[in-house]
Amino acid sequence: MKRTVKDLVNLKGKVVLLRVDFNCPVDTLGRVTDYTRIIEALPTIKYLIKQGAKVVIMSHLGRPDGYEVRMSLWTVSLILMQKLNSKVYFSNKVIGPEVRERIRSMNNGDVLLLENFRFFKEERACDMAFCRELAGMADIYVNDAFGCAHRKHASTYGLARVLPNAIGLLTEKEVSVIGGAMEEPKRPFVAIIGGAKVPDKIKILKRFIDKADTILIGGAMAYTFLLANGVTVGDSVTYLDSVSVAKEVLQLAQEKGKKILLPIDHVVVRKNDKRQKKIVTENLAEGMVGMDIGPKTVKLYAEEIKKAQQIIWNGPVGKFEDDKFREGTLKIAQAVAQSKAFSIVGGGDSVSAIKACKCEDKINFLSTGGGATLKFIEDGSLPCIDVIQEKIR
Repeated sequence: MKRTVKDLVNLKGKVVLLRVDFNCPVDTLGRVTDYTRIIEALPTIKYLIKQGAKVVIMSHLGRPDGYEVRMSLWTVSLILMQKLNSKVYFSNKVIGPEVRERIRSMNNGDVLLLENFRFFKEERACDMAFCRELAGMADIYVNDAFGCAHRKHASTYGLARVLPNAIGLLTEKEVSVIGGAMEEPKRPFVAIIGGAKVPDKIKILKRFIDKADTILIGGAMAYTFLLANGVTVGDSVTYLDSVSVAKEVLQLAQEKGKKILLPIDHVVVRKNDKRQKKIVTENLAEGMVGMDIGPKTVKLYAEEIKKAQQIIWNGPVGKFEDDKFREGTLKIAQAVAQSKAFSIVGGGDSVSAIKACKCEDKINFLSTGGGATLKFIEDGSLPCIDVIQEKIR
């Protein structure tokens, strides 16, 4: 068991470097369009404030190449101020004399948000000199950025190596809920896996073959599996070098008595004319491109979802980013929400589909992680959590 923020004692007056995940979607002007990740970080921030700590918050936003004004966390500091209903100070630097002076002048319970860590090359490089300079400004490090816990960056991994540390309340919840669902699943356990790249999903598919009873596959990667089954897929996105691996996964499932379902009909377009779409139930002819699951597949998958006692869903079942091909994913979202199963949904597009259907309150757990959630399911651990000190029993 990892040490949590609630295991820390005598926090009054201590400087706590708190890593959160404020990597929120922003528009072209840098305005935050979804506050979910800010809201999810509030319990840990409020807890530290209540304990009288001086809370110095670190995060990243986007994937900038150096400084980009629309990815500054300054706008996030204003939102955070509203959510906390108290002053939040902001620093456009993360190290140096100016930051040290600002921390020295903080009162107990004050909050200081540092600038986007990915503006600094030392962050991704996990530069230990950079980590030690950060550590020199603080007493304790807390990681509550579950969504980044698979990346060994300075603010997510390096700092835990040089400061007393703990995980935050959100990370504790993510680990407990997802870990518990994988170790002691309710049955029947249905896993829904979407997305495009087969190589990225092989490990998680094999993990689900071990743990789940039924796996529903959608998204572009379904066409590699259909190809492995001898189905003609036209000009749909496929990974030819992964066909043999897909065959291996299908064979493994058969050997273990697990069910893998693939689409039986498709929303397709012509390769050279993507304006007109139609439903195809047979093999896809040359020039056809599968973009979404069709109504028969929706019905097939919904029937499996209805029988489930536990569901884990990660990844859209169609090209969700294009409004013309969202229906399949939205129908799956509705089926999961209507199910009586214990449900966990992770990944940006899957969570977005749940929100688009306005059924968040019908999902038991919306994970804040995308890649981190997948990695945690695959391995049962994450490097930035592994490095945290164990709880003293």
